Amino acid sequence: MLIPTMIGLLIFRLGPLLGSLAISFTDWNMLTSATFVGLANYKEMFHNPSFIQTAKNTFIFSLIYVLGVMFLGLSLALLLNKKAKGIGFFRGAFYSPVVTSAVAVGIVWSWILSPRIGILNQLLLALGLNEVYWLGDPKLALPVVAVIQVWKMTGYYMILFLAGLQDIPDTIREAAIVDGANGRQRFFKVTLPLLSHMTFFVLNVAIIDSFKNFEIIYAMTKGGPQNATNTLVYDVYINGFIHFRLGYASAVSYFLLACVAIITIINFIVKKRWVKSQY
Repeated sequence: MLIPTMIGLLIFRLGPLLGSLAISFTDWNMLTSATFVGLANYKEMFHNPSFIQTAKNTFIFSLIYVLGVMFLGLSLALLLNKKAKGIGFFRGAFYSPVVTSAVAVGIVWSWILSPRIGILNQLLLALGLNEVYWLGDPKLALPVVAVIQVWKMTGYYMILFLAGLQDIPDTIREAAIVDGANGRQRFFKVTLPLLSHMTFFVLNVAIIDSFKNFEIIYAMTKGGPQNATNTLVYDVYINGFIHFRLGYASAVSYFLLACVAIITIINFIVKKRWVKSQY
C-alpha cells in the first residue's frame, strides 16, 4: 500500500533534491553540457555583495513575518475562542486571505499602495499629508511586502492556535477563576504554558513558511527597487530561470535549505530544554 507513495517521494522529492545538489557543483545553463566546477558556485555566492544583501533581506522578511503571524494569530485565536452566534463567520472571514491567490493579493495591494492612484495615498492626501512611495522606497518596500504577507497568512496561524486553545480543558480555566486569578494571570500562568507545544509547532511552521516568499515578491516588486526586496528564494528563480545559471541557483537553494534546517534544529533544542525545565 505504501509503495506508490514511496515511489512518488523518491522520484519527485528525493531525486530532484539529490540532483540539485549535484548541479550545485557544476556550471550548467540547460542548453549545453554541465561542467564540473567544484565549490566555485559556493565561493562566488559568499563573495557576491548582491547575495549578502539578498540574505539580509531574507532574514529581515522572516523576522517580521514570524513575529507578525505569531502575535496576530494568537491574538485573533484568543478573540475568537468563544461559543457565540455567528463566530464561524468571523473565523472564515479572517481565514479567507489564506486561500486567496498570492498573485491576486499582490496585484490588489499594489493598486492600493500605488503612489498616484492608490487609495491609501489618496487618504493621506485628503488628510493633508504627503504621499508615500510604499513600494518605490528601498527602505519601505521590504517591510511593506512582509506586512502584506503577514496579513495574508495570519488566518492560518489563527486556526492552529485556535485548535490548541480548544484542546485546553475548561475545568483548568474554571479552577483558575475559582482561585481568584484575573485575566492576565490566567493567560500567562495557565493558557500560555498549556499552549506551549502548539506554540513551538506554529513557530517551526512560521519559520519554514517565512522563507517561501516567492509569490508575493514576484507579484508586487520583482525584487526591486534596487534589490531591496530580493530574497533567497526569488534569487534562485532569477539565476535559474532568467539567467540560466542552474549551478549557482542550486548553490543558493542549498544555502537556504541549510539556514532553515539550522534554525529548526535550534528551535527543537530550545523546546526540549524548556520542557525539561518545567518538570
